[in-house]
Amino acid sequence: METLLTPSPSSPLPNSSSISLPKTPFLHPISKNLPRKRHQIVQTSKFASFLDLEPKLKPFFLDFDVPWFNPTDRARFDVIVIGAGPAGLRLAEEVSNYGIKVCCIDPSPLSMWPNNYGAWVDEFEGLGLGDCLDKTWPMACVYINDEKTKYLGRAYGRVGRKELKLKLLCNCVTNGVKFYKAKAWKVEHKEFESSIVCDDGNEFKASLIVDASGFTSSFVEYDKPRNHGYQIAHGILAEVDQHPFDLDKMVLMDWRDSHLGNEPYLRASNLKFPTFLYAMPFDKNLIFLEETSLVSRPVLSYMEVKKRMVARLRQLGIRVRAVIEDEKCVIPMGGPLPKIPQKVMAIGGNSGIVHPSTGYTVAQTMALAPLLAEAIVECLGSTRMIRGTPLYNRAWNGLWPLERRCTREFNCFGMETLLKLDLNGIRRFFDAFFELNPHYWEGFLSSRLSLGELFMLALCHFGHASNRSKLDMVTKCPVPLVKMIGNIALEAI
Repeated sequence: METLLTPSPSSPLPNSSSISLPKTPFLHPISKNLPRKRHQIVQTSKFASFLDLEPKLKPFFLDFDVPWFNPTDRARFDVIVIGAGPAGLRLAEEVSNYGIKVCCIDPSPLSMWPNNYGAWVDEFEGLGLGDCLDKTWPMACVYINDEKTKYLGRAYGRVGRKELKLKLLCNCVTNGVKFYKAKAWKVEHKEFESSIVCDDGNEFKASLIVDASGFTSSFVEYDKPRNHGYQIAHGILAEVDQHPFDLDKMVLMDWRDSHLGNEPYLRASNLKFPTFLYAMPFDKNLIFLEETSLVSRPVLSYMEVKKRMVARLRQLGIRVRAVIEDEKCVIPMGGPLPKIPQKVMAIGGNSGIVHPSTGYTVAQTMALAPLLAEAIVECLGSTRMIRGTPLYNRAWNGLWPLERRCTREFNCFGMETLLKLDLNGIRRFFDAFFELNPHYWEGFLSSRLSLGELFMLALCHFGHASNRSKLDMVTKCPVPLVKMIGNIALEAI
């Protein structure tokens, strides 16, 4: 649904002072009246060969001054945050706002985040981050099939990665956050103190370590089998001759499969493990396109996703003239929460806050980081200086109180149901889903419904569903439903 995080770190980058930053739509707000010279064609492709084009935009550093920590100072921090992604910077900003001493450790704190993020406009505006959306669309649409399209009266936006990162960095600097450029290598714990050893040999100590380094981190422990589903996608920001999409609507999902009519193998595979197109049109010649597997277990082949995208763009008549940037996105979804509590706190992709049914993360991270910060500050900002096990308990339960754990179980139930549906089942599911009262479908996608509201959503969804879709629910949902009820009962106990 939303392009989120690439689990592997960016490659080493040249020094920012030697880079002349290109004025591409990736870095700056996009206007429909861009000068024609900004769309100068330097590469061309046949319909089937755009995958071979080299992206024009290369990774780079932000030209921004941050206070670097000198390890010879031997200072001790209250909180050390591992990772300078959206989750890490948001938490560092919020915790340091209360006067807590924070250090952020990352191999490349000023490198630009690699992937595109999308969000509902009302979510970001509600968080005071509306100025970090570099392009918005007043509506979204969902192509159920060739005959049916749903139009959603909810504005959608692309997150300006540069704007968001600079805003978070500015607030961190204002609040006194220190930065250190290294990779966290090892974490050790004592009764009231934890330490991090970096790959350069330097050691840092703090009352609490928060891991915001992403899905591949080894610092966060699990006490249950990690049976995640996986969302995988291939996306490109591309200059094209033309495209068929309305400029005032972003395409949330395009489930049409007529492009696979001459591809019998791909068509058969797509019927069983469907993918959809997610598209953000900026103007008639500039568009972000992403072929996405909503959720699969095991993860769908990346090459399969790219082949389907080639076939889709060919059928839509989209000829890619140049690729500005491309990305591979793999997102673990659902599965168990980390062990609660434990000595390392987590925020972001490795903390379980990825929406199990959609893959949305960024807005949820921006919303939950302040709540986690409050729990941390109640311990470390008090005159009692609550540390050790009581601190870990309060921090983890601040992020995952009982109600939120139960609503996540319901969302995992949604994911398990989607895993059992083929293309036609998926179409029937979303045909009924987007017929619901907007309070329900908007609330579900934004993780703001209570457990009672989620059960009401399920009843309303069943009522709106076609007979075939009801049959899908009756025959394919019982096992996930029983599992969900059992897990909620265990949480309540």
